Amino acid sequence: MGSVPSNSIHLMYRVYRNIFPNVHKELEYWTSRAKSIPDKELRTQALSSIQDKTFHCEGGSIYALLAGEHSLKAIRFIVAYQTISDYLDNLCDRSTSMDPEDFRMLHLSMEDALSPNNKCRDYYYFRQEKDDGGYLHDLVETCQQILGETESYELISKHTKKLGRLYSDLQVHKHVIEEERIPRLKQWFEDHQSEWPELNWYEFSACTGSTLGIFCLVSYALGSKMNPQLAEQIERSYFPFMQGLHILLDYYIDQEEDEREGDLNFCAYYDHEEQMKGRFKYFVERTNEEVQKLPDPSFHQMIHKGLVGMYLADQKVGRLSNGRSFVKDLLKISGKKASFFYYNTKMYHTLKPGRQG
Repeated sequence: MGSVPSNSIHLMYRVYRNIFPNVHKELEYWTSRAKSIPDKELRTQALSSIQDKTFHCEGGSIYALLAGEHSLKAIRFIVAYQTISDYLDNLCDRSTSMDPEDFRMLHLSMEDALSPNNKCRDYYYFRQEKDDGGYLHDLVETCQQILGETESYELISKHTKKLGRLYSDLQVHKHVIEEERIPRLKQWFEDHQSEWPELNWYEFSACTGSTLGIFCLVSYALGSKMNPQLAEQIERSYFPFMQGLHILLDYYIDQEEDEREGDLNFCAYYDHEEQMKGRFKYFVERTNEEVQKLPDPSFHQMIHKGLVGMYLADQKVGRLSNGRSFVKDLLKISGKKASFFYYNTKMYHTLKPGRQG
């Protein structure tokens, strides 16, 4: 696939030419698997998680450009892992259970997916719907197979597992019954606060909710560019600030929808709009600093700017009070590249109406 792109035009060309068509091929396979799930509820949630969240797999798979000639393996891993994440999110969010034990058991699949030697378990043990025709096991085993063939996986496994565990913890705490969510999240943050004293509990929660650090680690390992120092640096460059910025932007655009649906939204815990803007600015600046320490810094900078531009270009922003001034200020802080991605995404939405996440 050639060298890692270092400018926006080259990046966009490679993404549309090489990455997205292969992502869609993988998703077609998983959609056909999901259609054959015997249990109606599990089938519904599996299919809607792929249909509604294709853009998660598209965005995550941009990291496959770091995997060199193994980019197709990286796409297979990223699509399978992200599909588990989106499927479980639907099962915890929109399905029949509010049981934290059930959520914990389901999310062991994400931890097993990062541990090639683990045996698959009965992930549906605590829920009434069980028969998925082997769908979740297949997703887990696809991830395990790719990681098992990755020579330097042992150099990154402690970092992928740490990020994976934090992600799973968040999903358990945030999906329980409403009155337990905030106490559980605050208590969880207390266990980690000494490491991240500059974060609020809701910001820490947001930082754990992204899969980008895992995708970056695995893609570099597949590209045989890994050593212990780099593995350490990737974790630090992505967690907490890049991942936090990613998820805070996601919550920012969903504010109106989440309020209507009564869903948890971490942006709701800022005291006022100016405080939120200031903290977003802080996350943008800290991410800038951290990604400069990585190899291919201009690639990571583009992902960073792309997140800002693409999220702010979402049509949902137009429904937010002060949305326009928030966009203007954040693009100003983020620089020309973010504006490039913002206007490109706006154009993409205009040409492809109906595609909104």
